Amino acid sequence: MDAQESVASPCRRQCCLDPRDVCLGCGRLLTEILEWGAADPARRRAICQAAQARLRQPWA
Repeated sequence: MDAQESVASPCRRQCCLDPRDVCLGCGRLLTEILEWGAADPARRRAICQAAQARLRQPWA
């Protein structure tokens, strides 16, 4: 993947934040959702990876 290639938003239009400000639909933190528009492709990929890891975690 080219370093400058665009990264699609992981938003699933199932937005609902848990008590930790994690979206139950996509797994992003509220701060990551707000950052998304200005983030470069590398940062977007990092956000997506972290979000996927959060979605795989068992409920606390």
